[in-house]
Amino acid sequence: MEIGIFSGSFNPVHIGHLALANYLCEYEGLDEVWFMVSPHNPLKKEAELMDDQLRLELVRLSIAGYPKFRASDFEFRLPRPSYTVHTLDKLKQTYPHDIFHLIIGADNWALFPCWYQSERILAENPILVYPRPGYAVDASSLPLNVKLASSPVFDISSTFIRRAMKEGRDVRYFLHPAVYEALK
Repeated sequence: MEIGIFSGSFNPVHIGHLALANYLCEYEGLDEVWFMVSPHNPLKKEAELMDDQLRLELVRLSIAGYPKFRASDFEFRLPRPSYTVHTLDKLKQTYPHDIFHLIIGADNWALFPCWYQSERILAENPILVYPRPGYAVDASSLPLNVKLASSPVFDISSTFIRRAMKEGRDVRYFLHPAVYEALK
């Protein structure tokens, strides 16, 4: 199977994540997208994260009933901080018959050279880059195993949602209804 690995804090998961993953399955050739809930992204402050199990449960609630999505706690069992290269290595070892595509935003593609062992990730894995506002990617300059998805741009972030909720704003239409209810 062609599986997209959508790693993220999902702090919380929102409709932008879901719509993008849906698009990648339906239009970019992925059989499934695994929402890889990251316990600690080395480029983010750990103190800003909701509890790992809560973020995983929110992903599970948001994808229930859609057979092409899977909530994954795979990284919870790996050493911290969580490095993508280690996750991809372990996935390929655990599921040798599947092909894993790393899904990253154009904002992360701009930072990709800063990632731990980025050159090895690039050499050994197909990468699918999705557009993000303010981050232009020249598709003609991408390496052969890197593809720019032509997905719609979703200008929404978990940071925006957390801030809005702290301010007491109603953000129900930015979240899956089950996630909104769980966070209320």
